[in-house]
Amino acid sequence: MDSTDQTGSTETETGTGSERGAAAEDAARFWERIHRARSGWGTRVNPLLAEVAAPLRPGAALDLGCGPGGDSLWMAQRGWHVTAVDISATAVQRVRARARELGVGERVDAERHDLADSFPDGRFDLVSAQYFQTPFALPRGDILRTAARALRPGGLLLVVDHGSAAPWSWNQDPDLHYPTPEETAAELALDPARWSVLRADMPRRRATGPAGETATVVDNVLLVQRSAA
Repeated sequence: MDSTDQTGSTETETGTGSERGAAAEDAARFWERIHRARSGWGTRVNPLLAEVAAPLRPGAALDLGCGPGGDSLWMAQRGWHVTAVDISATAVQRVRARARELGVGERVDAERHDLADSFPDGRFDLVSAQYFQTPFALPRGDILRTAARALRPGGLLLVVDHGSAAPWSWNQDPDLHYPTPEETAAELALDPARWSVLRADMPRRRATGPAGETATVVDNVLLVQRSAA
């Protein structure tokens, strides 16, 4: 998924196996079209990830919906070993190629996954889900719970969602509901004895669109830590 400009609704997955297969095929085609059309977009780190990750000791990170790889490459350049995951084969191929160009290919494992059906192996010190939203049916809560369980003791799950629509977003539905951090935390339903909410807020920032335009946007931020015990 695109890590910087995907404003969409998150729905609970329903339907038969054949319906799920058709939806997955549609989602893959949709994100392929997005990434092929935006070859130079999304290559910068998302600012909230940089804010959270910069003070941390580098370890193993998982980038859910890595898109063009701005976050994954930024982390790899700072010593993280990153598993970068996206449903788009084009996005995955570009991340691999760019990692090699930057000399961090050995620290980036780019994998194609439809996260509704498969999840990368491993244990992680940081899981980043930046704008992990899509117009297609997606068991987002289940995926993020799986991500939380894949954390090592003391590890962090950072979920940053759109809290408003940028003027350049493909989805300008005025009735679209953006889940608040509290709603996302409730959906995850993590055991408070094992996971703690460190941050749940809705900061505003100045964002830049694919054509260089700017706008003030709202981000919905949830930061969860697995207990060290």
